Amino acid sequence: MAAIVLVVAAVDQITKAIMLSWLEPGVPVPVIGDWFRFFLLFNPGAAFSMGENSTWLFTTIQLAFVIGVAVAAPRIRHRGTAVGLALIAGGGLGNLIDRLFREPGFWFGHVVDFISVGDFAVFNLADSAITVGVVVFVIAMLADERRQHREEKRVQDEDERREVTADES
Repeated sequence: MAAIVLVVAAVDQITKAIMLSWLEPGVPVPVIGDWFRFFLLFNPGAAFSMGENSTWLFTTIQLAFVIGVAVAAPRIRHRGTAVGLALIAGGGLGNLIDRLFREPGFWFGHVVDFISVGDFAVFNLADSAITVGVVVFVIAMLADERRQHREEKRVQDEDERREVTADES
């Protein structure tokens, strides 16, 4: 899990550094026409620029989540759950680094966003990792629930067979 978290955060920060050196804020660079473009902006809020006046809150939540995943990691047994949480934590760490070390200052920094698709919000690789991580985590939780249900059914069927065998004896 640690490797996934660190790779996601590192790739996020590397791509942000490249885009900061290449793009001008607010000037779109078409990649696939007007549908997919690079568009540099600095986001003080959360996803879709919501909560622009709550930067400190998002910083605190991201820090708590990254620490929480690090503490819980040794107890996570299912691969899908581990991968999902690691992707979310890696994306959270990538954006947390921005919030801690970018302007306007420590704990209140703005997140670098640069991917613009259609009329959707502008985002970055950390945001993508968080989104994919949530999907992987939900699928893993549903699969685990299904696995537990099958196991309970198997145990119930065995118990019923034992009862039938005992009654026949």
